[in-house]
Amino acid sequence: MDFEKALLAGMSALLIAVAAPGQTTSFAPIPPSVDISPPATPSFQLNALRMDSDGASGATQDKGQPHGFVGRMLRRGLEDQKELYTAPFKPSNIKWDVLVLAGTGALLATDKRIERHLPDGHFQLYQNSSNIALGGLAASLAGLWIYGLKTDHPHARETGSLELETLTNTFLIYAPIQFIGGRQRPGEGNGNGDFWRHHAFNTSFPGGHAMFTWSMATVLAREYPKPWVRALAYGAALTVTASRFLARDHWSSDMFVGSALGFAIGTHIFHAHCNPELSPSCHRHTGKEEQP
Repeated sequence: MDFEKALLAGMSALLIAVAAPGQTTSFAPIPPSVDISPPATPSFQLNALRMDSDGASGATQDKGQPHGFVGRMLRRGLEDQKELYTAPFKPSNIKWDVLVLAGTGALLATDKRIERHLPDGHFQLYQNSSNIALGGLAASLAGLWIYGLKTDHPHARETGSLELETLTNTFLIYAPIQFIGGRQRPGEGNGNGDFWRHHAFNTSFPGGHAMFTWSMATVLAREYPKPWVRALAYGAALTVTASRFLARDHWSSDMFVGSALGFAIGTHIFHAHCNPELSPSCHRHTGKEEQP
């Protein structure tokens, strides 16, 4: 158990540090005109992604040797990645594929026009707002997880474990898209937001801060589906999304895709590994759990 806690705490600290890489850029001021808010994220229902797994839920921890715990986490992570990458090809998700692709296409076509109408100035204020919202959410989740480990509180411990798995899976999807897309930020290059110009992290597409924040907020809001918890969780995600966009770190399509992916990943991880006895939002069903 000591090995497990130490490993989880170390991985959590590493992933929270990686989850919000610095994303800044310089650009020429653009005259303000109309305030355009970032697009709303569609409510994905990824029921098809729920996975049946042997044994107890994600909150249950192995009682055996440390390598058993590590092996279980690796196997589960591989299964999650397989499910997430094949999700768009499931018939039940076609309607969401169409919605996301249509929204992304429309925003890609209007990115430059929207960018020209953003308010000018206060860029540091927007950056600070984003950092405070993201840092506050991450710190709250870390504190909740530590509380769960210290007191052996099953619900808090499950929330922390699922948040860590969500960040891991989010990073494993975010990283290849960043490398493949290689999009220039507003103010970089010719100012058109061209793709395939970079081959590294910290590019514009998709919006990384939005993607990681929405994935964390989604798990928290489903673990504790009280109105005030959802308001705080999704409020933090919206603040990060809007602030990074108004600071002109990303195009509108970057934020839309990042938010949608983060919401979808968080939804999948929660329903795949949650314990129905801990949260009323959990719709995970396995053969063993359904037995009296």
